Amino acid sequence: MRQGAVASTLSKGLGVAAAPGLHPTTPSELSSLTVIAFFVACAALGGVILVLQLVLGVVGGDHADHNAHGHLDDGLDLMSVRSLSAATAFFGVAGAGALTSGWPLILALGVAIVSGLAAMVSVAYLMRMMRSFESDGSEKIESALGQTATVYLRIPGERAGAGKVHVPMQGRTVEFQAVTPGGELPSGSIVVVRDIVGPDTVEVVSQSAGELIDGIL
Repeated sequence: MRQGAVASTLSKGLGVAAAPGLHPTTPSELSSLTVIAFFVACAALGGVILVLQLVLGVVGGDHADHNAHGHLDDGLDLMSVRSLSAATAFFGVAGAGALTSGWPLILALGVAIVSGLAAMVSVAYLMRMMRSFESDGSEKIESALGQTATVYLRIPGERAGAGKVHVPMQGRTVEFQAVTPGGELPSGSIVVVRDIVGPDTVEVVSQSAGELIDGIL
């Protein structure tokens, strides 16, 4: 009331009519604006870090996130860079959205915290699933070593190119790219996996050559 009276007095003294509904910014409004600015800053910070992590993952720096705090193979890595940045971003977005929608500060803060925790757990769970898939893939190709396979797509000789083989493993057929140090292997040939040369590529030799090598060794 006193601020309104002062504003009215100043307006009259200057000969300017006060605009209807226009009042000086109150301390509570300043406080709300400060909190909104804080939420927006959190959203921006978390979002920028998430984008940087995505870029690093694309160019091959994805391991940096795994090593930031270490992780348990059987648990959730809630303290990884991605989990924390996702929590920060969603905390900010949810809090700013709630406040600008007119929600009370205490309720907006609660929504922000719940959203941040949910984002943290979700990202940690997704990362664990991705690591599990990577681990399964590594174990799968290692299990192919020494197995008999069938050439599905012709394999050029002397490592001149890659073909494809089907390897029966654990009751199902798995397809891998394959190279051979020997002569060309046509489709339908029976081969033996002799080495692992890449994450999805094996080295094979004809079954007869493999049996000869085993006999020599």
